[in-house]
Amino acid sequence: MDKFYLDNAALYETLVERATPAPIPAGQAAGNNLDNSNMIVAARIRPQLDEDLASGFPCAVYPRSGAEAGVVDIHDLYNHPRGRPVLKSAKYEVDRLFGPETTTEEIFDVHVKHLVPFAWGGGIGTLFAYGQTGSGKTFTVSRLEELVVEALVDLDPDSEKQVSLTIVELAGNAAFDLLNARQPVSIMEDARGHTQLVGANECEVQAHSEVRDLIERATSFRRTAPTLKNDDSSRSHSICRIRIKHGPKTADGFLYLVDLAGSEGARDVAVHGADRMREAREINISLSVLKDCIRGRAEADVAMARAARTGAKKKQTARIPFRQSALTKVLKHVFDPAGGRACRTAVIACVNPNLADVGPSKNTLRYAEILRVTPPSKAEAAVSTYAVAKTAPAPAAAPAAAAARTPQKKPPPISEKPNSRDPDPDAASVPFRHRLRPGMVIRLKPPAPDSDDDDEEEDEDAPQLAVLLCPEMASDVDSPEAARTKRTMRYVCASLDPAPGKKEECYEMNIWEQFVVESGQMDREVVLEYDPGTRYYYVCRGCRGLLGKGT
Repeated sequence: MDKFYLDNAALYETLVERATPAPIPAGQAAGNNLDNSNMIVAARIRPQLDEDLASGFPCAVYPRSGAEAGVVDIHDLYNHPRGRPVLKSAKYEVDRLFGPETTTEEIFDVHVKHLVPFAWGGGIGTLFAYGQTGSGKTFTVSRLEELVVEALVDLDPDSEKQVSLTIVELAGNAAFDLLNARQPVSIMEDARGHTQLVGANECEVQAHSEVRDLIERATSFRRTAPTLKNDDSSRSHSICRIRIKHGPKTADGFLYLVDLAGSEGARDVAVHGADRMREAREINISLSVLKDCIRGRAEADVAMARAARTGAKKKQTARIPFRQSALTKVLKHVFDPAGGRACRTAVIACVNPNLADVGPSKNTLRYAEILRVTPPSKAEAAVSTYAVAKTAPAPAAAPAAAAARTPQKKPPPISEKPNSRDPDPDAASVPFRHRLRPGMVIRLKPPAPDSDDDDEEEDEDAPQLAVLLCPEMASDVDSPEAARTKRTMRYVCASLDPAPGKKEECYEMNIWEQFVVESGQMDREVVLEYDPGTRYYYVCRGCRGLLGKGT
């Protein structure tokens, strides 16, 4: 793939210059999550280094500015098998976006500094940094650790509060103390349910020089290994815990700065042995559990805020699986809604700008979007209030008048996710070829096995599912009046291909792959649901099992 990018670098740059980014709809500008101060997600685009420029790969990540300052476009070059390469663009939204020219000090002032007085007052602040190996996570977190501790030391020099530092490494389910020559540490829960790092040293700091010495000592003991992208890739999670001791009668404040292990692409793990593959699997499992925990806690906070605003009955809190990995077990206080401690979380997604790393960059930003949970707006609150009023018992009415009313047909249940189902509730009784419409998903008939078509390979590559875009009259129809009397129609369709690495009933839409299909080539209608979190389409439960059957 790298050779393909290098051979078509000039074409790629030309296509990027001609590309027009899709605008953000009014009222949906990025940054609308900043009111939810308990969870703010940011992305940092690493500047291109000298070795990046020497490699010849162009830049693939383009941040927007102005009113769309939280939106980033990623352009990829698709090696189309039936023609010249085409440009595939995708946009992602985060609460804050830091470009290549942004310094770590500026990121601290805008994104992290608010956690310092919060922890100083007895709260728990947490910072996560994640991304592909070589994207600058360790560089960012190491400097932020220095700035955070220096800010705490300088916050109130006359205060009797003590600031102490603990840095541990998590490799799989094992923990090691990086301030004590990687001595093993036990992760245990005390009688009150609080997670404790048994055996980890706490070093009290009183000067800036002490902070730098401790961080350099911890970095020297951290486990690293060479990959194709980074000679010193972090192969473990690093947690820097800063404790602010208040006194015997006041709960201590905490700041957790977490440098997650670098994720790797398929080309990085291709030459690894069994140990490295097991290590990569453990890293991926812990990152997956971390994503579920952060998302679950954010959704729980938004649900509580919505319930408090609308006066609705509080629902049972969803289960958050923080005990499934050592990383989330250490950070139990961040995810457990029953913990009772005030928590704030900041996330930094580090992104490589090169075209060669466009795949991992998309995964990183997709991960960031999943973590974003938009707080309920006033309009949503009004709708929720209306829904509560509708479900409330109505006052007693005159029984004769109520009996005289003609019973109305109940509206069909509304799915929680957007789907391609016909909005007419009576449409199911009509043959689907008599109600073809834009947006309908249809299954195509397979080509005849004894077809004499010269382009046999092209028929084999034809998509199994397609979405109708717009009608096109067949060439043998003489007039629009005649067209209304004939059922032979031609429709412009877009391809729906199976999502890579997903299950059989998961698809992604390729709107740029368009073709024309006659109604006689359509087998049946298939209803798909769209998941905004994964950006994939899934076959509805009632339609599963139909894709492999003929009519």
